[in-house]
Amino acid sequence: MIINQYYLECLSHASYLVGDETSGKAVVIDPRRDIAEYVADATKLGLQITHVLETHLHADFLSGHLELAAATGAEIVFGEAAPIEFTVTKVSDGDWIDLGHARLQVLETPGHTPESICITAYESPEATEPVCVFTGDTLFIGDVGRPDLLSSVGHTADDLAKSLYRSLHTKLMPLPDAVKVYPAHGAGSACGKNLSTDTMSTMGEQRALNYALQPMSEDEFVAIVTEGQPAAPGYFVFDAITNRKERGLLDESEPAKALSLMDLDAAVAEGAVIVDTRQAMDFAAGHLIGSLSVGLDGRFAEYTGSIVAPHASIVLVSEPGTEQEAMIRLARIGFDNVVGYLAEPMQVMAENPERVEQASRLTVEQLRAVMVNTPDVQLVDIRNPGELAVGVIDPARTLPLGSLAAHLEELDPSRPTVVYCAGGYRSSAGASLLRTHGFEDVSDLLGGYAAWEALPA
Repeated sequence: MIINQYYLECLSHASYLVGDETSGKAVVIDPRRDIAEYVADATKLGLQITHVLETHLHADFLSGHLELAAATGAEIVFGEAAPIEFTVTKVSDGDWIDLGHARLQVLETPGHTPESICITAYESPEATEPVCVFTGDTLFIGDVGRPDLLSSVGHTADDLAKSLYRSLHTKLMPLPDAVKVYPAHGAGSACGKNLSTDTMSTMGEQRALNYALQPMSEDEFVAIVTEGQPAAPGYFVFDAITNRKERGLLDESEPAKALSLMDLDAAVAEGAVIVDTRQAMDFAAGHLIGSLSVGLDGRFAEYTGSIVAPHASIVLVSEPGTEQEAMIRLARIGFDNVVGYLAEPMQVMAENPERVEQASRLTVEQLRAVMVNTPDVQLVDIRNPGELAVGVIDPARTLPLGSLAAHLEELDPSRPTVVYCAGGYRSSAGASLLRTHGFEDVSDLLGGYAAWEALPA
């Protein structure tokens, strides 16, 4: 049996190609939307992709099941409870998918979502124990899937957490210690709060080390897994709903369109948002007035999806040669309305200085002085709830980046404002969002809370 893991750092997303060398049949589990790598690897290995298996309706990315089905003729498979609006094969607890010699068995594991499934893999028809389990967002390395993402669409976090407790204890924890665990996400994902940097483990290790698998009552489990979850980016509901539907297919080969400044202005006049994907220090040195700052060098798609509406048209300002990557990364979360990118951005800004502004970034020493000399300064902490345990710069208002856009009315645009995060990446995005909404005196903190904590008293 062949198992290839594909780990996408920018979304902390893991997907899998599982193939049977004897029959040449293969499945892809929880694919990302740009599918060329799966198809190329299957061809290289002499495999035919016959099924696309989805462990659940993903909220943090737009899955590639439709793209893979169109490219390979593969059958799309979801759990029985999935509310899908196009033709798929539904599977139930105990169902088998035969690849030839290898076999996959479905475990219904509701909790993260009602339709969640896990998939155990057996090397042969005679095997009595699986070699591994693909756990989707039910069980992570060091964590379990958050149960609160569907609270806005009729499912309570407590009810889903109770289902998750039962799924873990009746379906996954009875698996032998040696069974390898392959989850759908790793550290940094907003689908949990304590994910490990490891991308695989074993059931034995998880029973010993995962806080959520330690002996506790159902009520204790519910309390611990519903507390301290990160703010869900605004695009999560959009993706969860879109993954149910027929939609347009991604063409990875379609090039991003180069735009003149006049083209950019026309797009903005029609409602487009300018997203500057350069590093925060370059954005601060000079950017087009009205731009949002989300660096391509980090969790670009996730944070763009936190401050830009899903259906908004987008114009990119990027380092030359990176525009296509930015467009693909946005497409992975279903943001398909990229009008194009500004050609020769540095030259355009040099030739149009009246269109350019700088962004204020403070060192921790400067912030300390500001807090002494400017009593009405407004501090905004955009970290997630779980990050606040290490401390907060008093008297900061805590508004996670994922929900900042929805709570701007809680801040005073007339006050000088300083935005900070953990290390200084998200704060550039948050500060730029405030500027586009009329906050005139906005800075962000270089090095974030980590730099503040390291400042001598």
